[in-house]
Amino acid sequence: MDWYPSADEDLQLRTMAKFATGVSPAVAGSRWFRDTERNDIQSELPGWPEGPSYALHSTGDRAAQRTGRAFMVGIPLIANLIANIGGASGSPFGDVPVRGKPEEPENEVQDFPVMWAAQGSLARTVPWQLDPARRPKGYTTDLVLTSRRLLFLGTQTGTLDKADVLAEFPRDSLAGAKRMKYSELEADVRLTFTDQSWVRLFAGNPDSAERLCQLLAGQVRAVPQSELTSGQRDRLTRFLAELPANAQPPSLTRLPSGILMVEVRVRSKAAKDIHETHSILMGPSGEPAKPQPGDL
Repeated sequence: MDWYPSADEDLQLRTMAKFATGVSPAVAGSRWFRDTERNDIQSELPGWPEGPSYALHSTGDRAAQRTGRAFMVGIPLIANLIANIGGASGSPFGDVPVRGKPEEPENEVQDFPVMWAAQGSLARTVPWQLDPARRPKGYTTDLVLTSRRLLFLGTQTGTLDKADVLAEFPRDSLAGAKRMKYSELEADVRLTFTDQSWVRLFAGNPDSAERLCQLLAGQVRAVPQSELTSGQRDRLTRFLAELPANAQPPSLTRLPSGILMVEVRVRSKAAKDIHETHSILMGPSGEPAKPQPGDL
């Protein structure tokens, strides 16, 4: 493993994290760093290397964005575009759901800030490596939540080196997180600090995005291994033995119904920078359990 929590803390969540990217046609592929007056603050962030500048896409650019995205999504969306050339609404091929609906048009359609931070605020201290346009090729970043802090880690793909601890924040500096569904995979999260500054991050998958929000809101409770029953410890041992050697430490969560969820990330062989999440649900004696309404 490239990183372990300290002896005085328990791992609650580890997921990939990077600055989000706009999906609405006018802001597609873009991200901005703003103060509370919507001024661009990229040049004010200490130690940050120079990055690209973005502008709202023109109408022609937007059409190209939509067409280009069709080829990325696949044949159904291409067929939908062809079917609608004549102006007819609807599609005989069905919709391809890839995002939600804008909740904040001013921040998702007319602009796309991924940092909202007054001078001296905490959001300005997140690491620049979270920006895919700035970090070195093959470098990836993760968000880690423990019982006492939130960290950002950086790793170089394909190496076995220890992860770089890029930044860390105590739990009491966090006001909470909100899942922003108007995004690819509906996996964006807005992480807000107690000074009301925030960053918008892509968390890799909707489950990780939702879990981060639940943990910070206290809707689910992270459980240390010391609290497991003997049956649960035996089941956990068997579960971990079935996973590859590069599996990360498990995170244990008590769901609202009381059942225990175990989640373990394993780096995927299918593509770089991708992790698979393996999970089980168990009852008080380690027996298999089914989620109840409100659990997931």
